[in-house]
Amino acid sequence: MGSTAMLSLILGAFLLFGWSAHKRWRLLWTGQPDNRLDRLKERLVVVWRYALAQEKMDYYQPAGIAHKLIFVGFSVLLARTLILWGRAFWPSFNLFVLEPWTALGKTYEFAKDSVAMLVVFGVAVFFYYRVIKPISRTTKSAEAIIILGIIATMMIADMSYDGAMLVLASRKAEFCSAGVSSLATASQCDALRTIIAPLGDGVHSADWTPFPNPSGSLFAVFFKSLKPGALVWIATIGFWTHTSLVLIFLNLLPYSKHFHVITGVPNVFFKDLNPPGRLAPMAESAEKLGELVGAATDLPDPGAAAVGIGRIEHFSWKAILDFYTCTECGRCSENCPAHRTGKLLSPKLLTLDLRDHLYNREEELVASDQERQERQPINITPDLIHPDVIWACTTCRACEEQCPVLISYVDKIVDIRRNLVLIKGEIPAELNRVFQAMEVNGNPWNLSRMDRAAWSDGLGIKTFAEHPTAKVLYWVGCAASYDDRAKKIARATAKLLKQANVDFAILGQQESCTGDPARRAGNEFLFAMLAEQNAAVLNEYADKGGMQTVVTACPHCFNTLKNEYPDFGAKLDVVHHSDFLLGLLSEKKLIPKNPVEGKIAYHDSCYLGRYNGVYEPPREILRRIPGVEVVEVEYWNKQRGLCCGAGGGQMFMEEQKSPSKKVGGEAAVDRVNIKRTLQLVDTGANAIASGCPFCMTMLTDGLKSQGLEDQIAQLDVAELLERSCAEEEAAEVVPNTTASGSAAHVSRTPCL
Repeated sequence: MGSTAMLSLILGAFLLFGWSAHKRWRLLWTGQPDNRLDRLKERLVVVWRYALAQEKMDYYQPAGIAHKLIFVGFSVLLARTLILWGRAFWPSFNLFVLEPWTALGKTYEFAKDSVAMLVVFGVAVFFYYRVIKPISRTTKSAEAIIILGIIATMMIADMSYDGAMLVLASRKAEFCSAGVSSLATASQCDALRTIIAPLGDGVHSADWTPFPNPSGSLFAVFFKSLKPGALVWIATIGFWTHTSLVLIFLNLLPYSKHFHVITGVPNVFFKDLNPPGRLAPMAESAEKLGELVGAATDLPDPGAAAVGIGRIEHFSWKAILDFYTCTECGRCSENCPAHRTGKLLSPKLLTLDLRDHLYNREEELVASDQERQERQPINITPDLIHPDVIWACTTCRACEEQCPVLISYVDKIVDIRRNLVLIKGEIPAELNRVFQAMEVNGNPWNLSRMDRAAWSDGLGIKTFAEHPTAKVLYWVGCAASYDDRAKKIARATAKLLKQANVDFAILGQQESCTGDPARRAGNEFLFAMLAEQNAAVLNEYADKGGMQTVVTACPHCFNTLKNEYPDFGAKLDVVHHSDFLLGLLSEKKLIPKNPVEGKIAYHDSCYLGRYNGVYEPPREILRRIPGVEVVEVEYWNKQRGLCCGAGGGQMFMEEQKSPSKKVGGEAAVDRVNIKRTLQLVDTGANAIASGCPFCMTMLTDGLKSQGLEDQIAQLDVAELLERSCAEEEAAEVVPNTTASGSAAHVSRTPCL
């Protein structure tokens, strides 16, 4: 069927694709080095789960099913494409093992026909959501419609080819008897024999049959009455349409969002296998980091140094692969708390802006060092990205949880912040005060280190200095040490530990902020200093035989101690207090006996849930308390739970205004914590439970903003459990009306 034409088409298409792929490959390796070839077995498991089984596509239905159908269809039809290409050179070609008269051939034919119909169905679903009922989160472009059209046309062309071929084979004797037929010309008969050669010499039917040709035989029924000339034309057009569109589609990929067809599997394979809560350190120590920053500032152009991410060339090759792989589905932005409340940040648009900038500067990036130095440098902020985009992120990882191809966002945003803070010195004023407070007094509110253990007055709790061999360290954290409201969490947790006869102690004045707010806000140097200081204290007591387990009620401390302190030499068993308390319940060391009547909605902390997968222990504690009815927010729960708005340093910053919303001519503030609070209130709960002091502060403020603080309680799971386990009977869940105006109350801006 035109071997010369097919050879020219295949060679031309693959040469063109090779040129395009080479450009993308060359641009990819302009990125910084990043070793992603470790832990092969784990990477293969990840590929199976997220690239092949496409687990995250299940988050959105029926689009998830439709995408899987198209993916499976293309996988199965790959062999079909190879077969059709081969038939241009050898008409009876069936890939050597898929002859239609064999069992394997019939099985493949059935699978191929079935998935072709399912692909058409999948395309129809996406066409509906692109044209008839467009989804706002997706990028609107003609390209998507063209691609859908190509896919559908390929499937229909293939089924038409099969249908026409079956009719021609079933009426071969009628059309071409003794070489010449009254119904077909000699040339048509020659074309007919070429077309039906793959079917062999058996008897064929033009009637519909469910096996092995459900779609091909269906089209045969439609074509049954056509003349041989028309059938030859249909088969020929179907053949060339399918074989050509595959090659056209291939060459569109490097220039469209469908590039993920090629890059998706590698991007998943090369994902960061470290815990999601670990940000990679910039240097092995604070001293080394200081030298790195000092060397950069001594350069004529400090921004040229890859300290954090200041320019597009500072990204790693894996980050560039992320840019290539973005499907523009918008799921990241739809679930981003900043974007949902009208902030400038849209994870999708951030990725696309960086990708487009990368493409636009391709020739410069692949040029020699001398040629690059002659160009005007372009900084990511503010030249390309508005600073408010970078500072709006709460680092909640909702974007990463939703991304079907495992693109990372938080590490990129934090790296950009690192460059702004360490190289440019561009720090929001509120954070600058926080950094100073953490450096001087070891807490973000600049309160006296001497008062760090004041929350425990009257409880008889020993410090590690007094009891260095205690098996359990209760890491209190800054909020529970200083905030009047959060102190109640610390006291409730300590009472439960004492009631269960746990051998524990606290660090008291030896405890400093873990540095989480500094690290997420880009001040890596301050974080490294605090981490080294704390790690030295932790290791000192661990070496003395104590501190086998670290328990903390703060998810931010939990994540940092568990996932990031090992980089600084502190490798301990770190447990969130909800997990630890649930263990005590399971061992019958704690027995809830007092009913705590109430309908309770549990709010998931991002750093406990999405970062560390702790979803069930807090809920299970609540379920074990007599009288408690646990209710869930519709959709926005567990993996999809909306952030409280405090992460990523936002606890200490004034929330950005929402430029898209106007009230009286001024931009209105649509706060993340209020949006989350209203979601929890809508469950009909008369109490909100949490497992994080930061979340407690944000949700309490949310209740106050709606005038609900006297109607709906906001309590930590430890407080609820302590009420149930206490010797005195617990009452109904009622709002905690403790005044919060004292100097030690946690506020969203630090007290100096």
